Amino acid sequence: MTHTTGAEFIIHTLQQAGVRLVAGMPGGANLPLYDALGRTDLAHVLIRHEQAAGFIAQGIARASGGLGVCFATSGPGATNLLTAMADARRDSIPVLAITGQVSTDLLGTAAFQEIDTPTLFRSVTKGVRQVQTVEELPDAMAWALQTALSGRPGPVLLDVPKDVQKAILPSTSRVLSQPDLQPTAPPQPNPQQLAQALALLAAAERPVLYVGGGLQRATGASAALTALAERNQIPVASTLMGLGLMPSAHPLLLGMLGMHAAPYTNLLMRESDLLLAIGVRFDDRATGKLAAFCPDAKVVHVDIDPAELGKLRKPDLAICADGAATLQALAAQAPKRERSAWLRRMDTLRQAHPLPPPAPGAPDEASLLIECLSTWLPEDALVTTDVGQHQMWVAQRLALRHPRQLLTSGGLGTMGFGLPAAIGAALTTGRTTVCVTGDGSLSLSLPELATLAEQSAPVKILVLDNGQLGMVRQQQKQFFDEHYVASHSGQQIDFVGAARALGLPAIRLPPGYSRARTLHSFLREPGPALAHVPICPESQVLPIVPPGAGNHEMICHVAPRAFSPWDAP
Repeated sequence: MTHTTGAEFIIHTLQQAGVRLVAGMPGGANLPLYDALGRTDLAHVLIRHEQAAGFIAQGIARASGGLGVCFATSGPGATNLLTAMADARRDSIPVLAITGQVSTDLLGTAAFQEIDTPTLFRSVTKGVRQVQTVEELPDAMAWALQTALSGRPGPVLLDVPKDVQKAILPSTSRVLSQPDLQPTAPPQPNPQQLAQALALLAAAERPVLYVGGGLQRATGASAALTALAERNQIPVASTLMGLGLMPSAHPLLLGMLGMHAAPYTNLLMRESDLLLAIGVRFDDRATGKLAAFCPDAKVVHVDIDPAELGKLRKPDLAICADGAATLQALAAQAPKRERSAWLRRMDTLRQAHPLPPPAPGAPDEASLLIECLSTWLPEDALVTTDVGQHQMWVAQRLALRHPRQLLTSGGLGTMGFGLPAAIGAALTTGRTTVCVTGDGSLSLSLPELATLAEQSAPVKILVLDNGQLGMVRQQQKQFFDEHYVASHSGQQIDFVGAARALGLPAIRLPPGYSRARTLHSFLREPGPALAHVPICPESQVLPIVPPGAGNHEMICHVAPRAFSPWDAP
């Protein structure tokens, strides 16, 4: 690469790092980058809003286990990325955002579309760097790639002024050498701490494995988790972000714990005497009132990020190490153990306090539809969700078979995530991807229907439409004396008409028993498409733990009442 510009070096380095697809939108401050991109075979997805570029990058990273990359111009292009980067930070997703910036001689002058991007993004990323000279680029790119992927993964932003993109790298730079683009090796568990963990496990009569999203990217984590659980007969509870680490049908899996868990899951965990917490944060949606969470349990907390150890729940043993390596070591070293009394207790609670099966009819139609989706999904299909009631119905009801099958916004809970994340996941894997969304959430990413049509990615969109901000309305009903304010969508969107206008095939799923047959046919058709699914506005996600309550204080039933016609709007 002789006479290499800064922009050409950026594209070349991304290709060296194995990046094959980026998402973004050009603008005045990053046109040199796009000019360089256009002279390579690096694929690009042109989005309609920069936030979607960040979520497409997340879809790439979440589905592939690698790095997601997105581009934006300066000013509003960069600010539109902020939410997607904050979302990636909360869920520990490695995303590299490269933003254009005004030329260095204009920095600090309030030039057209100038903004202090580093300051803006510093609190929502793992790291930010503004490249002031072209000579800095090799080190800056190596730093960005290593930072995003090393240790606890996360989003990183590089802000590159336009003149730096256009400048020629000097012949003495590292441009022709191979910079170190590999992440640092994760920390391994300390043998003495492993011995302590094994001793605690040996002494426990009622242990529970409490696992989360920190294990989703770890090689071998799923197999090691299953091996340890089976060898020691330990029930496994998962956070929302940990779903899929163990197949849903496994008899030791308790499913998701916390705010919308099956009752028996939270009740069994309350009786535990040891929590093996691996790759989790003890966040409020999982624990409920923290003081009431597993009050009699000793805690072994394993996490790759030392800042999480003891941050919310003081552990009896803290291990800063790779979760998969720790699981593998425990599975290999722990003697085989039978815990028949504990498993009988699990079965008793499961039978006495199950997640109620959905019944045909208006209020349960959405849950029934998710169970039908489980039956007809291709074996290797991916599922994304937006945020709201539909997200929790999927978490409760969808049968998952493998890690990273469910891609959802967990920590930040961002509406508008589902569709662009599905596009990124489908394009990077080539696998059928089903986006389960709601009318409120899809409204935030509606223009990306055109992006999907343009890319022709294998994405199927299921819009569960109750004409409401469903989870907002449910909480107003339960906790605000049915004082419904701004939760009803007065102007209904014709999602089928909108999809067709933007180039996508679209259908309306009829009510009743023909709905399931139509869904089956819809999923089998090749290519992208949208299905509009009217659901009852009175449908609720149950159980639910009230704000400030312990998980054992969940609400499992509500009194029936009249509801609006479920086969409309």
